[in-house]
Amino acid sequence: MGGCSLGDSQVMAVVNRSIALIDCNNFYVSCERVFDPSLKRKPIIILSNNDGCVIARSQEVKDFGIKMGVPWFKVQKLARYYKIIVFSSNYTLYADMSNRVMKIISEFASNQEVYSIDESFLDLTGFNHLNLTDYSQNIRSTVNRLVGMPVCVGVGSSKTLAKLANHIAKKCSLFDGVCNLNEITRNTLDVLFSEIKVGEVWGVGRRTEEKLAKLGVTTVFDLKQSSPQALRKQFSILMERTVRELNGEFCIPLEKSNPPKKQLVCSRGFGNPVSSLSELSEAIIMYTTRVAEKLRRQRSMTATVYIFIQTNPFKKKDQQYNPGCLIHLASPTNDTRILIRAVLVGLKSIYKPGFKYKKAGVMLEGLLPFNQAQKSLFDDKGSQAYSENLMQAIDTINKTMGSGTIKFLGEGLEKQWEAKAERKTRCYTTRINEIPVAYC
Repeated sequence: MGGCSLGDSQVMAVVNRSIALIDCNNFYVSCERVFDPSLKRKPIIILSNNDGCVIARSQEVKDFGIKMGVPWFKVQKLARYYKIIVFSSNYTLYADMSNRVMKIISEFASNQEVYSIDESFLDLTGFNHLNLTDYSQNIRSTVNRLVGMPVCVGVGSSKTLAKLANHIAKKCSLFDGVCNLNEITRNTLDVLFSEIKVGEVWGVGRRTEEKLAKLGVTTVFDLKQSSPQALRKQFSILMERTVRELNGEFCIPLEKSNPPKKQLVCSRGFGNPVSSLSELSEAIIMYTTRVAEKLRRQRSMTATVYIFIQTNPFKKKDQQYNPGCLIHLASPTNDTRILIRAVLVGLKSIYKPGFKYKKAGVMLEGLLPFNQAQKSLFDDKGSQAYSENLMQAIDTINKTMGSGTIKFLGEGLEKQWEAKAERKTRCYTTRINEIPVAYC
């Protein structure tokens, strides 16, 4: 990709849409670098919950050949050899930094889709009177200046092309962080696409890539030249849309807001094995509190709760026990207190002493919009209003003062079972006592 050339003068066919994808570079790593500039250009790894697996890598680490998702214990020696800096994941910091970035990006166009924690689509179709490459460079410089986050921008006539353009912007230094496919000639695009593996296309996973290879489709250019109808018969309508989008058709619209999730889960491994019911109760209560916060955030309610506890499957010598329990509530709710009472009843029904539990979790299914939940004949309007006001007050205080400012006593205080995070940095932007201090 480094030898890209833009010397062709032939212009592409008329473009109806201009969709931009703004993607933060190595997002988790970049968040850590914002508050410690000495980390720039140094190899960095971010570990998952309980410091189990590699979930983020700087470009320097990628160049060493360390793969995403590899267990940490397998690469510890390699990390010491290459002097790689290792951090525990700091999701509170990452979420807040993401919110700041997305807020800035939203100022550049009214139609925005926040696709993930580090990616956002913008519809720039009405901005064709501007030089969109320069406009995208302005987005990059503004985000970097205000938040310190490096981003790349890809522009295309569809979301699939915008994603592909972003990939090119990252891999080809010639584009200086911005690739606008709408300004590139057809012949040059064909050359670019013939150099990119089909697995880089949005929605083409490893298994799909293998199936396409058997059909002789190994590059983006090959996929673009394929028959949408034929691939639909062999794969799905999604593959047909992908091929059409690669050819400039706008098939996948932007979603102005993320739709409410139909399932919410909070599950984590323990830092140390847990055997007692009291410690398991603390963990289950904390997980229930977190998942209830997510439930209220998307204005939903649930009538069923599923809890589970697990022993460590990797310790073959230990006795294994992995039970679960589905609890049906009398009526839909998002009140943390009601959910806690339910999960504790469920936990007592599946708990057995004598086992070393390694993980537990709470899952809410069949979620309903807050204003569509079926009321019970015996519902007390007064108690319901009190519940809503109480939960809103708790959420507001925790959002303003920091997560966990108000919590339920059942969560415990010492939490010796809590997941390991020995290398976690401070929550620089969300906790008053952890705000960075500048000396001058």
